[in-house]
Amino acid sequence: MSDAEIITLGCRLNAFESEIMREHSWTAGLENAIIINTCAVTSEAERSSRKSIRRARKENPNAQVIVTGCAAQLNPKAYSDMEEVDRVIGNEEKLDLKSYLSAHADERVAVADIMEITETAPHLISGFDDQTRAFVQIQQGCDHRCTFCIIPFARGNNRSLAPGVIVNQVRQLVENGYKEVVFTGVDICSYGGDLAGQPQLGDLVRRLLKAVPELPRLRLSSLDPAFIDDALLDVLATDARLMPHLHLSLQAMDDMVLKRMKRRHTRSQAIELAKHALELRPDVVFGADLIAGFPTETDVMHQNTLDAVTEMELLHLHVFPYSEREGTPSVKMPSIAMDIRKDRALQLRNAGEQILSDYMGTQLGAISDVLVEKGNRGLNPQFVPVKLKSDCEAGELIKVQISGHTDGELIGARI
Repeated sequence: MSDAEIITLGCRLNAFESEIMREHSWTAGLENAIIINTCAVTSEAERSSRKSIRRARKENPNAQVIVTGCAAQLNPKAYSDMEEVDRVIGNEEKLDLKSYLSAHADERVAVADIMEITETAPHLISGFDDQTRAFVQIQQGCDHRCTFCIIPFARGNNRSLAPGVIVNQVRQLVENGYKEVVFTGVDICSYGGDLAGQPQLGDLVRRLLKAVPELPRLRLSSLDPAFIDDALLDVLATDARLMPHLHLSLQAMDDMVLKRMKRRHTRSQAIELAKHALELRPDVVFGADLIAGFPTETDVMHQNTLDAVTEMELLHLHVFPYSEREGTPSVKMPSIAMDIRKDRALQLRNAGEQILSDYMGTQLGAISDVLVEKGNRGLNPQFVPVKLKSDCEAGELIKVQISGHTDGELIGARI
């Protein structure tokens, strides 16, 4: 191998940061190296990170293996003790060009205290490896302390990028041919709280769409339903370039479970938010992150969440059986048997799949804008996959008439 290989695990923010790491490693002339950008959102994510490290070393015995990301930030010693690992660098260090220069090659562990970091440096990147959509980081960190989540201790406190920096990044990506930008971060609804004037996410979205009129599509990553501001809903109602797809960080839809999670919304607030969004934008669809089998969750509590999936018509679900994460308060709560967690997760996924199938059935004959990705597939504005009947070039934004659906995909032809 010559140029450094980047292996990305976990979230969209990691995907964005991996592109920064790719450019830094290339600029530094780093060769014969594998950089593994780990995830630590669950214990299973950590196991996957370790598995990826061992596989990388087995397949590339002579390469330098560098481990970074949230798992490395939280427990650098555990990874530096692995015989397969040459270097460990933290979440702040991985974004610094100096970390990839030869002068630091012998520095086995470089991990700063992330809680002491007060700013996020802007990083302008030219594009994304094998992606037709571009992810743009608008903030880092999280000031909340949900009882199941370790990520604030891996990412630090909320730190927002200045609006002008974000506008410049998007403008550059559009000039490079990208048709869709996705705003990402750890907690994007907290955007702006640390900036002068405290602009909110909706203010940023409005400014961006006005400043870059040539951007065809803007999409948002996971949103905290307790902090979706009125300005954002106003843009959703008035500018079609903001995609009608709201992915909500619900985690549960039973009030007692939400309280024990230390979430900031109630069941009724989330339902009312969805109803209001539909009134403002009738073509909007919803997704959600859900945890099945959280400690103390009863059958009735689970049913409340299951009922909400149907009531809110949540057609994009990310469902996870609860996974114990050392260092979080929830591990001390009375646990639910793993087979029950898995069964409840399956019920939630099945409900979401049925809602997605029902939605796709309503699209027959519809004409939709589709952003083409590789393999003659693409995404409609509602983030539903579309299989194209003819060859189309990745990166094109085309009009497609929908003629059917199968296996979680719409089927259509270019018109």
